[in-house]
Amino acid sequence: MEKCPVYPLRSLLMLLFILSLFVPSMPLPTETQALLRFKENLKDPTGFLNSWIDSESPCGFSGITCDRASGKVVEISLENKSLSGEISPSISVLQWLTTLSLASNHISGELPNQLINCSNLRVLNLTDNEMVKRIPDLSQLKKLEVLDLSINFFSGQFPIWVGNLTGLVSLGLGQNEFEVGEIPESIGNLKNLTWLYLANAQLRGEIPESLFELKALKTLDLSRNELSGKISKSISKLQNLNKLELFVNKLTGEIPPEISNLTLLQEIDISANSLYGQLPEEVGNLRNLVVFQLYENNFSGKLPEGFGNMQNLIAFSIYRNNFSGEFPVNFGRFSPLNSIDISENQFSGIFPQFLCEKRKLEFLLALENRFSGELPFALAECKSLQRFRINNNQMSGSIPDGVWALPNAKMIDFSDNEFIGIISPNIGLSTSLSQLVLPNNKFSGNLPSELGKLTNLERLYLSNNKFDGEIPSEIGFLRQLSSLHLEVNSLNGSIPLEIGNCERLVDVNFAQNSLSGSIPSSFSLISSLNSLNLSSNKLSGIIPESLEKMKLSSIDLSGNQLFGRVPSSLLAMSGDKAFLDNKELCVDENYRERINTTLVTCTGKNSQKGVLNDELLFFSIIVSILVCVLAGLAFVSYNCSKISQTDPEASREGDRQGAPKWKIASFHQVEIDADEICSFEEENLIGSGGTGKVYRLDLKKNGNTVAVKQLRKGDAMKVLAAEMEILGKIRHRNILKLYACLMREGSSYLVFEYMTNGNLYEALQRQIKGGQPELNWYQRYKIALGAARGVAYLHHDCSPPIIHRDIKSTNILLDGDYEPKIADFGVAKVADQFQSASEHSSLAGTHGYIAPELAYTPKVSEKSDVYSYGVVLLELITGRRPIEDEYGEGKDIVYWISTHLDDRDNALKLLDIRVASEAIQNDMIKVLKIAVLCTTKLPSLRPSMREVVKMLSDADPYSSSMSLNNSSNKNIKDFV
Repeated sequence: MEKCPVYPLRSLLMLLFILSLFVPSMPLPTETQALLRFKENLKDPTGFLNSWIDSESPCGFSGITCDRASGKVVEISLENKSLSGEISPSISVLQWLTTLSLASNHISGELPNQLINCSNLRVLNLTDNEMVKRIPDLSQLKKLEVLDLSINFFSGQFPIWVGNLTGLVSLGLGQNEFEVGEIPESIGNLKNLTWLYLANAQLRGEIPESLFELKALKTLDLSRNELSGKISKSISKLQNLNKLELFVNKLTGEIPPEISNLTLLQEIDISANSLYGQLPEEVGNLRNLVVFQLYENNFSGKLPEGFGNMQNLIAFSIYRNNFSGEFPVNFGRFSPLNSIDISENQFSGIFPQFLCEKRKLEFLLALENRFSGELPFALAECKSLQRFRINNNQMSGSIPDGVWALPNAKMIDFSDNEFIGIISPNIGLSTSLSQLVLPNNKFSGNLPSELGKLTNLERLYLSNNKFDGEIPSEIGFLRQLSSLHLEVNSLNGSIPLEIGNCERLVDVNFAQNSLSGSIPSSFSLISSLNSLNLSSNKLSGIIPESLEKMKLSSIDLSGNQLFGRVPSSLLAMSGDKAFLDNKELCVDENYRERINTTLVTCTGKNSQKGVLNDELLFFSIIVSILVCVLAGLAFVSYNCSKISQTDPEASREGDRQGAPKWKIASFHQVEIDADEICSFEEENLIGSGGTGKVYRLDLKKNGNTVAVKQLRKGDAMKVLAAEMEILGKIRHRNILKLYACLMREGSSYLVFEYMTNGNLYEALQRQIKGGQPELNWYQRYKIALGAARGVAYLHHDCSPPIIHRDIKSTNILLDGDYEPKIADFGVAKVADQFQSASEHSSLAGTHGYIAPELAYTPKVSEKSDVYSYGVVLLELITGRRPIEDEYGEGKDIVYWISTHLDDRDNALKLLDIRVASEAIQNDMIKVLKIAVLCTTKLPSLRPSMREVVKMLSDADPYSSSMSLNNSSNKNIKDFV
């Protein structure tokens, strides 16, 4: 049989193959194209969207859910994925979309108008992003059930169109930057609402009656606004309400008794308003209450007895009111109470004894009341207590033994009472203690050696009691101790040498005891020591030469039996009042000529031998460089103004003699010649700012070098003065010193210590031989720790606390040893000034350092400083500036850092390669982790500066271990 030829068949197949190459590809489905355009507008540092690629179906994309029947996209869920960028209008083609949730990212830009085309949308959740401008009218989305746009930067008028979305179950518009306005009456149309969150939305006026028609409401949060008027009795209509948040407003009047009809209420917070009167007895019938807070109001009278019968109460806070009378006897007896704060009221009678009946109490704060009698024995079994403060009462008797042995207590404050007895040796079992505060009582006996077991102790205040015996040498085991106050007791014996082991001590006060022996030279081992008061004791011997090398801000050795030469550097710092009533102390003759002192002149060869060395030491300590203004700048200007205004006689006297006299206010023992101070030359200009120019000046009379700021004339100086009045008293080794203020005929000058190494910003950019950076990692760490101590001093050791508001690297100055000093307090505020209901402040700070919350609220806190300090840490770690083009348009170093924290390799790329040798990479990573904590977006999650100091101390590059607690934050990965 004849075979078929194969060649034509092969040719046909080849032709078909070639033709197939030119067949046009099918276009991607519309939904896939829309999602890919959506992805193009976003930055995805973690790679979560890597599965979003060209595909016939988007149903396999991460975070995408499709309808099983139709295959259409119905849900986009990308919460907390570190995404940034903007929302593309392309999303509007997703006609079947029911859920769009991008919560907790860094999405910015505007919300596209085209979103109204997603007519099936039921859930729109964009909370906790960075979106801006006016919210478009979304009232056409009739099927919307959840609308949460809270915690963004939306502006414009409050969206009154939300009243048309009658299907809403949840509505969140709080924490945005709306224009000041009122809650619209139309809010009452949302009859299905169960959750309404309008906190911090710039709302004012009264709460509209229509809101109380939302009978399905379970959560109502109108906190942190400027709402006024009374709480309407119509609130009783909200029968399903279980959470009511009205705190930080301007509400007035009394609480209506009708509130007791809200029997499902579990949480109520109406704190920080102007409410007054007695609490209705009916409030005690709210048996489901879990949280009850109405602190900082003007309530008075007795607390309803019904609170004693509650069975679910966990948190109770009514501090800063005027409640009086006896506290409900059974309070806490039947409830799992965790925290109670009844401080700053006028409660009297015996102290409540059932507060820890369920053994769950952690926070017991009852300071500044009128409680009397003994401490209930039942509290000795309250092992759960962490913070125990009953100071400023009228309590007496001995402390039950078990109270000294609370294993979880971090703070015990019994000060300003009439307690007697001893500190039990059981105190050694309270190993978590960081603060033991017992001043102004009648405690007696020896200080137990078991105090040395409190290795976490940071503050030990035992002043003004009747303690006797010796200071136990075990005090040297307290390596975390920063403040030690034993003044006004009857302690005797010598100061233990072991105190030198307390390497983190900042201030020591042993005044008014009967201590004897010599001043131990081991004090010089405490590099952080700022203040030392040993006055009014029986100390003898010479003043140790080692004290001269310390950079103390305050010292008082008066009223002892010391002899020999007073070191000139200490005399320059504190003046002779710190050495009076020591009959045999003297001052070198050459130094005596420069200052006014009542101390006698030293005689003999030994005294003269040290004169030259003392002079050199004196000059080396005084000489330093300054670029910015420091703490106290405006305060002194204010004082000088007051001098000028209140001393007309002096002015007239000056006029009679020709030129007016200078008004001088001095704050440190440095001799000032006004005419010399004001004779600087332009070639000595070292800086210029908004309030004046700064000059370097070598004083001819004593050879010291200072920095002089010539203040500009105008209102700015008065504004600064009004803000900074308290800062003239600041004394800390890490706060720049202000020496004096001079004023005459409207001209004002401020005299500061001169800082040799300029500011930190400049130092980070400078190089030494071989192109190496001027600051190695060890120097940077030292600067970080010192600056942290300075800010912590402002926040935790000044009373009231001070918020700097402009922490940045140019405001951290460096002396000759690279010891940092915080400077420029021109916009600082006292924390108490922010606590009133009407306090608002103009935005202060520098771009790149400003905490994100200040974009939507003018209210600042210490946590704003923590954020700014965290940015400085990032500068030290990376060697980069806060704002650089590489970070992207509108981005900063904090954002850039956040995109590199997914693993250790990426984290290592953040380190300044010029200093990040392999041996210290781990140490730098430890500090990076602290910096990330400090720059967390939510202020409540940032550590305090005291905690920062502790964490940095644990991150010492000379140490091999570190522990960071409470770092489970969404913005910080485990990259160590």
